[in-house]
Amino acid sequence: MSAESTSRPLPPMHRVPLPEPGPPRLGTLATGTPVWIVTRYAEVRQVLMSPRFDRSSLHAPDAPPLLVVPNLLDAPDGLLNQDGTAHQLLRGTVQRAFTPRAIARWRPWVASVVEALPDDFAGHDLPADIVEGFTRPLPVSVICRLMGLEHVDRERIRHWADHALSGGAHTAGEVGLAMREFGDFAGALVAERRRVPGDDLVSGLVAAGDELRIDERRLVGLVCGLVVAGHETTMTALGNAVVYLLTDGRAAWAGLAEDGDAAATATEQLLRTIPLSEGRVLPGLIRRAVEDTEVGGVLIPAGSVVALQTNSAGRDPEAFPPGEPDLFAPLTSPGIAFGAGAHHCLGAWLARLELELALHRLAVRLPGLRAEFRTETVQWREGQMTRSPRRLPVSW
Repeated sequence: MSAESTSRPLPPMHRVPLPEPGPPRLGTLATGTPVWIVTRYAEVRQVLMSPRFDRSSLHAPDAPPLLVVPNLLDAPDGLLNQDGTAHQLLRGTVQRAFTPRAIARWRPWVASVVEALPDDFAGHDLPADIVEGFTRPLPVSVICRLMGLEHVDRERIRHWADHALSGGAHTAGEVGLAMREFGDFAGALVAERRRVPGDDLVSGLVAAGDELRIDERRLVGLVCGLVVAGHETTMTALGNAVVYLLTDGRAAWAGLAEDGDAAATATEQLLRTIPLSEGRVLPGLIRRAVEDTEVGGVLIPAGSVVALQTNSAGRDPEAFPPGEPDLFAPLTSPGIAFGAGAHHCLGAWLARLELELALHRLAVRLPGLRAEFRTETVQWREGQMTRSPRRLPVSW
């Protein structure tokens, strides 16, 4: 079973209605669990930066249910769901692999993938599907290059990622089976790179994990998490950005080709204003209050589940200019698309790099790129934690 698609007329992600920024207010998760929705920029950052809200207590014995069907994000001993010393240890393992020297060495690798794909795509018959020809294969190709997985069937990786971040497209049994297969693969990969280390991210992660005495199960979990996080959200962000740039944001296309700095600025604005998710599965980044805390004039009791609506916060007029974004204007406040504080996304640098290089190179290579679709005819990939286009026919 794969992620569902629909021909129902859904709004593109840049037009999805979002909760208006305002004081925290109570809502309900799909499981029936009450949740405080935080929508204003300053208060979202307050919660993200505060030790009074954590992730680990979301999996305590008294914690209410969050997801109808569990997925990779629901693993209690995973990096995402640890706090304090345990979180610092796991995070430090990944950070040791993401050294500035390693990142500098990997940038040409990423650039080489981004350079090649638009040239290959330009040879397709028209109209061509830019999802299948560019936005989907690019992040998978990059993470396979960084992790030394060029020999692995890309469809297997897509299959595992679909299940790892499933939001209803698969049953609990299907998710469990896929995650066991994924774990077996990652375990064998860790053992192989320990025996024969290479110049890749997995080898660096294994070396750092062994030095810090990370147990094998958690090391395998880190590898799985990096494979998924390293391409799933980037694929979604890139596909939804293309929908916007070839429709409502078409006027910005030529500017993306001018230089890499313009594309980098545009990437930040696109991340701020185009959601990855509609919030059907979870209405934001989830935390739990560990003590009574006032947020935006509202007392949130200890034990409460809190959802941080970063999409609404990214459009808060108190932090950003209202209305249609100027893609080439620097952000007026730090972006929070990748979170903030202790759980700030470790792969944010890679996602930003891929997006800015991809948009710049595509605009340079295909300046006349145009949509052969309308926003109301887009087929959407649903049933995941995110929503993205399944197919986008284009010409040039």
